[in-house]
Amino acid sequence: MDFKTRFGGVIVPMVTPFNADFTVDEGAVSVLVESFVAEGVKPFVLGTTGEGPSLSGSQKMSVIREAVRSADGKVPVFAGISSNSLFSSVEEASRYAGMGVDALVSTLPNFFPVNEFQILQWFEKLAGKITLPLFLYNMPATIRHSLPLDTIEELSHHPNIAGIKDSEHDRDRLGHSLERWKSREDFIFLVGWSAMSVYGLSRGAAGIVPGMGNLVPGLFRRLFDEMRKGNADRAQKIQEHTDILAQRCTGGKTLSYFIPALKALMAMEGLCQATVLPPLVQMDPREEAGFCEMMNPLVHANPVVI
Repeated sequence: MDFKTRFGGVIVPMVTPFNADFTVDEGAVSVLVESFVAEGVKPFVLGTTGEGPSLSGSQKMSVIREAVRSADGKVPVFAGISSNSLFSSVEEASRYAGMGVDALVSTLPNFFPVNEFQILQWFEKLAGKITLPLFLYNMPATIRHSLPLDTIEELSHHPNIAGIKDSEHDRDRLGHSLERWKSREDFIFLVGWSAMSVYGLSRGAAGIVPGMGNLVPGLFRRLFDEMRKGNADRAQKIQEHTDILAQRCTGGKTLSYFIPALKALMAMEGLCQATVLPPLVQMDPREEAGFCEMMNPLVHANPVVI
């Protein structure tokens, strides 16, 4: 299997299932990962949708252990190691590598403001101290800083930096990025803005990272496959359906609203409980019931494809 096939395709930023007492629901981790394997998509654990920054060290280990066990080598497992401490990230990378993770993902640290030289130094030091392939993660919505394209270009030639997941909502930036990297065989571009999945794939992206893939992984796999077959019109129909799902989960609010709403729908489907970790707050029971009732037909609708 070539590099782009192994690490490209549909990578789902997996939610972290919790019990009511905030312990990791390892049974639900297994259910989710096995559902991903069945659909031919890949799990990315401990990312933004997985509430990675809110988990303790022991909680993270529980997630990694069960995700790797459930994937059983059938699909690669991506794991987030984002931290404000280089040393913590390196320690986590070493532990996760020993547990069978296949690739690592990291944002910038988010406490001190940094310039381009400091960004370059951070990722070069991190990539040089770990053994697994490292994917950069551009997430201005939470980090409050955007990775400059020229800096990414320089980092892309590091032998241990494998690609980037870019979640910045900037269409021009996305287009410019793909012009730079679509032909690279040694550096993978993953679209982290799910509403731009068809746009990105049509311009050479190696894969997509959709949060709604937790709920409907098969739809995103169909979208990806239709694009690979050249059926852009069919893929666009699926895109429009998944966009509506995501927009109604967000409700015009923030990411802090999206994750509890997504988990409420997943609880409705019996995939996991709706519990989220502080500082996130689970939806009010009445609001949650009304939301799930409203979303149920849409979740189970089959997009009309031409």
